[in-house]
Amino acid sequence: MAAVWRVLLLLWVCIWLPAQARNAVEISRTEDWTQSFYTEVGKTGDGQHTRSMQKRSTKSADVEVYSVKLGCIVTSRFAHTIMTSKARNKANSSQEVFFEMDLPKTAFITNFTMEIDGRSYVGEVKEKEKAKKQYDKAVSSGQTAGLVKASGRKMEKFSVSINIAAQSSVTFILIYEELLQRKLGKYEILSRLKSEQPVEEFQIQADIYEPQGISFVEATATFLTNDLLPLVQKTVTDTTARIYFSPTAEQQKCLGCEGSVINGDFIITYDVKRDKRLGEIQAVNGYFVHFFYPPDLPRVPKNVVFVIDVSGSMGGTKIKQTREAMIAILNDLHEEDHFAIILFDDKITTWKKFLTKAKKKNVNEAIGYVKKIREDGATNINAAVLSAVKMLQTERKGEKVPERSADMIILLTDGMPNSGVSSPTKIQENVRSAIGGNMSLFSLGFGNNVAYSFLDVMSRQNKGLARRIFEASDAVLQLQGFYEEVSSPLLLEVDLRYSDNKVGNLTKNHHSQLFNGSEIVVAGQLNSNDMDNFLVEVFAQGPQEDFVVQGEASVPDWPTMYPHLEYVFGDFTERLWAYLTIQQLLENSDFSSQQEKDTATAKALNMSLQYGFVTPLTSMIVTKPETEDGGSSLIADKLTEDQRQKAERQQGHVRTSQRVPSLQSNPIGSSGTQASRRRSSSGSRSDVDGDPHFLIELPDRDDALCFNINDEPGTVFNLVRDPESGFLVNGQIIGKKKVVPGGNVNTYFGRFVIVHQKLGVRLEASTRHISVSHGGQQIELLWSDTGHFKKPNMDLRLTNNCSLTVTLKHSVRFMVIKHTKVWKKRHDQQDYLGFYTLDSHHLSAAVHGLLGQFYHGVEFEVERRENLDAIMYVKGQTLNVTRHWQKDFSRDVKNGESTPCWFVSNDGAGLIDGTASDYIVSDINKAE
Repeated sequence: MAAVWRVLLLLWVCIWLPAQARNAVEISRTEDWTQSFYTEVGKTGDGQHTRSMQKRSTKSADVEVYSVKLGCIVTSRFAHTIMTSKARNKANSSQEVFFEMDLPKTAFITNFTMEIDGRSYVGEVKEKEKAKKQYDKAVSSGQTAGLVKASGRKMEKFSVSINIAAQSSVTFILIYEELLQRKLGKYEILSRLKSEQPVEEFQIQADIYEPQGISFVEATATFLTNDLLPLVQKTVTDTTARIYFSPTAEQQKCLGCEGSVINGDFIITYDVKRDKRLGEIQAVNGYFVHFFYPPDLPRVPKNVVFVIDVSGSMGGTKIKQTREAMIAILNDLHEEDHFAIILFDDKITTWKKFLTKAKKKNVNEAIGYVKKIREDGATNINAAVLSAVKMLQTERKGEKVPERSADMIILLTDGMPNSGVSSPTKIQENVRSAIGGNMSLFSLGFGNNVAYSFLDVMSRQNKGLARRIFEASDAVLQLQGFYEEVSSPLLLEVDLRYSDNKVGNLTKNHHSQLFNGSEIVVAGQLNSNDMDNFLVEVFAQGPQEDFVVQGEASVPDWPTMYPHLEYVFGDFTERLWAYLTIQQLLENSDFSSQQEKDTATAKALNMSLQYGFVTPLTSMIVTKPETEDGGSSLIADKLTEDQRQKAERQQGHVRTSQRVPSLQSNPIGSSGTQASRRRSSSGSRSDVDGDPHFLIELPDRDDALCFNINDEPGTVFNLVRDPESGFLVNGQIIGKKKVVPGGNVNTYFGRFVIVHQKLGVRLEASTRHISVSHGGQQIELLWSDTGHFKKPNMDLRLTNNCSLTVTLKHSVRFMVIKHTKVWKKRHDQQDYLGFYTLDSHHLSAAVHGLLGQFYHGVEFEVERRENLDAIMYVKGQTLNVTRHWQKDFSRDVKNGESTPCWFVSNDGAGLIDGTASDYIVSDINKAE
């Protein structure tokens, strides 16, 4: 029997950010839209599967992906997305195609279809329990079954494999829908793309229809080269916009490397015009939607108590990142705001016993206090939150805060309550009773051990919301980003009312706050299509006076505004209403009585089935009848946040025997061989410091790789080389000033030359000085200087802690740090440099060098043993690695942060491409 090839098809999707609302696509009976990736994984001659990490390649002579298209339609913020990918099996034997796609976690799948040899196998949405029985039957009969699992912060991964016959073709089609949510003044569309090889037919098209009027549209991509940039076509009228991108197969080729240049993020941002205090009303086919965000509103002062967990589990990076984020947040307070800080472990500590006005002097004093935060003890969430409530109540009762101001608590914690009252349900009851609907609670759950569902319910019970903060190098930005979303309330207690005899089955029409840059959306059914005398009233509390607006709705005539496009908007208001209703029913059921919960769940289930949405209550089943090549069934689910978190805790941890791996969750050190497999192909941070230590940080996987390079003083290594942008980083090795007879000869980097040809920038940094050339100008700096130099294409900051941060426009951001190592006993010291890549995602797929080869990630697996040793499978190699700790000075220049990493010995042999000597260059100013 001929060997069967297994082809991995990875389908990317559009993500609408920050709300994760998604791209929409035009559904056409004659056209398909999609994106896909394929990776070939072989079988050995004896029929046994080889290790996928070792045998994976990017080429297949037998299976060809020939069409990849994605189309998007946005109709008044409601996004409908369809993706289609086509491949043909050119072999004379059957092929197994493995299909994977990353979906936004908040989207509702509405259809998944496989087309094989002209026959369509269409998904059917069923009640979850019924679907699971069909799924279990497929598994027990040996058929392959797809599943959905958590994939990163905002995504879910759906996978399925299917056999296709010789000389046959297969088409995969995915459809999902979501309402865009406006945050920070815009709707943002992020499409994550990765194509292993150029595709004959590749196309992205996004069409936006906004009768309110479009104020701006922008489109860019991290992988865009100068040659690809003109291919992004943008056509904008007053009420429509189209973004179109379709490079040829030749244009998709990566210069200087194999594969495709399509590897990164495609981003569209836009907003609509807002000139009506009443907002915008749309009505189509018996349903209406009201978008409310009046222009030019002053902000409402806020009284905020920051409640910060400083228990022992917050130690290390988390507490440092919390300090850094709090400093930025405190600096962002407005002078009319009032604030307080409460720290808690098993004890409660307050900065002051009262709220303080956010004057500059008070903010600076608070920053000094925050800088001294240290972690210790257990976690008493109940006492901490109740202390914050009491403080706000006391200030409000004593009239020490403005009458028209917003009271809010922002809670940051990383664990379970384990001191004082520890029952989550009891804490929720206590907090809800104490707050009494008079203030808002926002919760930030830091890390993967936090009781997130407990925080989520408690926040929503008290006019707030919760957000998970992932442990990664960007945690500070996550914290700041969340604060920015809720830091500027514009209206409080917003009531939206409509003619009683005109509407029914409204979605939520009372909102506790309207935040700057956001939007309130209400939808409902119309009792008739007659929109005459359709009255709308909005009542709210503003900073100086009540906000009241009343008027008759003015509804645009869609057929007149968009002739010949009835298929675009036919039922969008109804599906938008259904989407919002289901979403809100599921949210409200979390804190209702059991009877109310049962009623809400039953209604949400019925609506999910009626409208074909895959929600936490339903699943989608696709079944291909059995043939001579075998049959298959697959299932598509929607994960809850609890399920996502549990999956993330287990992800990457397996136990291996001699032959077959099986899932496990035992800690290292227990009996038997323990294996932790970690795979990463995402972007990385690549740094070099010390004597010299190379550190490859993988923030999406919370892991790192490291290796050392040793060579003679004077040797020059190429660290980064991007032939498309002309970006180059070379570093020269220096030796220790004093060499102890018979001792080791320590070496360091003592000189860097950084060049960007297209921007005309050259920077040279040594242990003595810094020289910058740009646009014919020359700047000479000493490490003892401080300053900020800003040019059109370059931003340079030099601080008094000997760190230089450089941002090159649309290219790269990096840091150079000067260290002075002192040996007190020998009265000796050594100056040396470190190089840190802070942002490299704009560099092309052709980037290489000792650091540059890792900028777009590295794929690997690690099998842990009982001690700190492990086996790593990377780039087709099997390496012995050891758990080490390397210092990262990018966030703490003085002391550094200890980062755990898998250490590869012998100058990184097996991890780096080629050998270390391949990266030696003859001149520090040359690429080779």
